[in-house]
Amino acid sequence: MQGRTCHRHLHRLAAGALATLALCFGVTGAATAQPAKPTVVLVHGAFADASSWSGVIHRLQKRRYRVIAPANPLRGLASDAQYLKQFLTTINGPIVLVGHSYGGAVITNAATGVSNVKALVYVAAYAPDQGETIASLGQLAPGGQVGPSTLTVRPFPGPDGSAVPEGYIKPNVFRRIFAADLPAAATRTLAAAQRPVALSVLTEPSGVPAWRTVPSWYQVAGADKAIGARLERLMAGRIKAKTSQVAGASHVVMMSRPGATTRVILAAARGR
Repeated sequence: MQGRTCHRHLHRLAAGALATLALCFGVTGAATAQPAKPTVVLVHGAFADASSWSGVIHRLQKRRYRVIAPANPLRGLASDAQYLKQFLTTINGPIVLVGHSYGGAVITNAATGVSNVKALVYVAAYAPDQGETIASLGQLAPGGQVGPSTLTVRPFPGPDGSAVPEGYIKPNVFRRIFAADLPAAATRTLAAAQRPVALSVLTEPSGVPAWRTVPSWYQVAGADKAIGARLERLMAGRIKAKTSQVAGASHVVMMSRPGATTRVILAAARGR
C-alpha cells in the first residue's frame, strides 16, 4: 500500500515537471501559443536620416516591438531598393515595412518578392507604379516645391569616377518646404545635417510594385509642401491603401506628430 502511494506521488511530481518544462519551452499547444509581433523596419527618405524616426521608435519599443531603422543610401532607386531587399532577407518572421517620402519608392521596389513583408506603410511617401518616376508622379498632381529653384546641387564621384549631381534643400527654404510645424531652431539643425540624394532618383523608372500584393496603409500629411497632400491622396487611392490624414502636418509628420504615425504603424502590424 505504501509503495503504491509513493508511486502515485512520484507520478504527480513527474507530470508537474513536464508541464513546467512545456510552459518554459513554449510547447503548451496551439490554444496558448501567442503570435509573434512583426519587426518594424523604418526607411527614411531624402534630405534626412534614420534619426527622423526617433519619436516613432521610442513609442514602438515601449510596446515591445522590435524596430530597425537602416540607413537608406540615397544613391539610386534600383541600388537603394536592392540594398534594402538584401537587408530584409536577414530578418526572420513577419515584417511591417514603413517608408517616408522617397523611402516610399524604395520600399515599393524592395518588398517585391519578399514573402515575410506582411504590410507596407507609406508616410507622406511616393508610391509609384511600374515604369513611373518620381518626376512623372509630380506631374499627376502638382504642388510639391522641391525642384531646381529650391535645391543646391553639388557633385559626388560616381562608380566610374565621373561627377554625379546630388541635391540638398536650400537652408533658407528648408523649414517652409520640409518641416514647417517643427521649431525653427530644430529645422536649422536639420537643414545643416541633411543627407543629399542623387538626382538620378528623380528620373529612374520604378519596378513591379509590392503594393499590388501586400496590404498597404498611407498617412497623408495635410500641409505637406515637399510632395503635396493632393498627390499623396491620389497615390493612396490608387494603391487602395487604408488612408488617414493629419491636418496641418508638414512633410516630416513622423517627427512633428510621432504619435499619429505610430498609430498607423500599429494598425498595419495588427492588420486593421
